[in-house]
Amino acid sequence: MKKQYKIAVIPCDGIGKDVIKAAMIVLNAVNEVSKDVTLNFIHLDAGQTAIEKYGEAFPKETHDGVAQADATLFGASDTPGVLGRLKLGFDLFANIRPIKALPGTNALQPKADFVIVRENMEGLYSRVGWIDRDYFVNCRVFTRNIYTRFLPFAFEYAIKEGRKKVTFTHKAHVLTYTDKPMREMFYEVAKAYPQIEAEDMTYDTCGMFIVMEPERLDVVVTENSIGDILSDVGAGVIGGKGYAYSGCIGEKHAYFEPIHGTARKYEDKNIVNPSAAIMCGKMMFDYLGEMETGSQIFQALMDVLMEGKVRTYHMGGDASTTDFGEAVAQKLQEKS
Repeated sequence: MKKQYKIAVIPCDGIGKDVIKAAMIVLNAVNEVSKDVTLNFIHLDAGQTAIEKYGEAFPKETHDGVAQADATLFGASDTPGVLGRLKLGFDLFANIRPIKALPGTNALQPKADFVIVRENMEGLYSRVGWIDRDYFVNCRVFTRNIYTRFLPFAFEYAIKEGRKKVTFTHKAHVLTYTDKPMREMFYEVAKAYPQIEAEDMTYDTCGMFIVMEPERLDVVVTENSIGDILSDVGAGVIGGKGYAYSGCIGEKHAYFEPIHGTARKYEDKNIVNPSAAIMCGKMMFDYLGEMETGSQIFQALMDVLMEGKVRTYHMGGDASTTDFGEAVAQKLQEKS
């Protein structure tokens, strides 16, 4: 008997609509060919579409749909309030961002294969600060409530994924009220995971290794804003943000999104690379424990990339975003 999953789908803003459309072509193909799972989609509005329909960016209907779902597939948003309602509203304290070079992508670092595990709710993105005549202040806030869950999560993730090393990044010698105690906490947590090598390095050193020697890295643990930056640097060495995907994970809920953002100048043009959104589907199945189905999506995408016949504008071709999704779906169907 097939397992049934409720999947919330939120295209949201900008090219989020384009790439989610392509990802849905692939997920619908999964429904057609899979002997193991059936996906029941809950289509929800957020961002500008929701404002036009409901008068607010993240309405109750959307919140309730996400709450009821087993996982959420999300496009992109630059509308204030949307990401905060998702991350803070559902206590999604960890952001997993795999950085893996794929074949046929002209990656600058073809051996890159590491994961950034980014704290997802605090740091410089805590929205704590003030402005007066002479000062413009954003506070960098860390809490034990988050880090006592986030740091063990990174080690548990490493074990689950067969990774060997976890690297804590910091500026402890300068940021003595935040990074120094967090580094101490990291090594305390590491004692419970003797099978995993634990090390630390500064943020800037980590950035250097991403560019020059990414194979030196395995699982990289970082605070919120720095993780945002380092993962974009990582995207740069694997061929661009079109290949970089992520999962925002909490204890009860999760959503999956490409990291590229809304890129509104390409909105509705149907020309962008949807590989990251398709890989979000793979990552979502892994989260649900359906690794075989996730692997099938991954292999179908690999087949399309290695053949090189279907390429979107940013990949050096003239195929549409939906053309690419259909090509991946076809590979799935051929192997069923």
